Amino acid sequence: MMRALLVAAALTLAGCTTVPHEAGGWLAGRLSVEVHPADAPQRRMASGFELQGDGERGELRLTSPLGSIVATARWAPGEAVLTTSDGSTRYGGLDELSREALGEALPLAALPDWLAGRPWPGAESQPTARGFEQMGWTIDLARRDEGWVEASRASPPPVMVRVRLETPG
Repeated sequence: MMRALLVAAALTLAGCTTVPHEAGGWLAGRLSVEVHPADAPQRRMASGFELQGDGERGELRLTSPLGSIVATARWAPGEAVLTTSDGSTRYGGLDELSREALGEALPLAALPDWLAGRPWPGAESQPTARGFEQMGWTIDLARRDEGWVEASRASPPPVMVRVRLETPG
């Protein structure tokens, strides 16, 4: 189960690229992921992260509270590799990795835009009082100036992703 939560965290941020709070090519912060399946126990995790790259190729490091690396995800066209203390597992891509971890693919292509505070141009969106809705997800940008971005999906299984970006320096 821990491996699945690490994969979920990796997928949550894989594909993030140019967003505020990026220094030296790496984005860093804290994230939490909650998945609420109807027929299974709720899954949740929290981790520090360091991210470099974009939706096509990059690397994500998940860190413990003491800063040690607990998992690394690397991806390139047609391949995604997750390395944990249990070893490395290869996938055909980020969508496959997310389906294995969560039983479905997350909208990874949209995440860089969402974290930058804007709708992804690849799908219609509707503005809301606190952000926007897109592809069945509600993106809450009310605290973005403080470094917080939240994305939630109500359709089964409900998912909540919270990202706290660190300011450089």
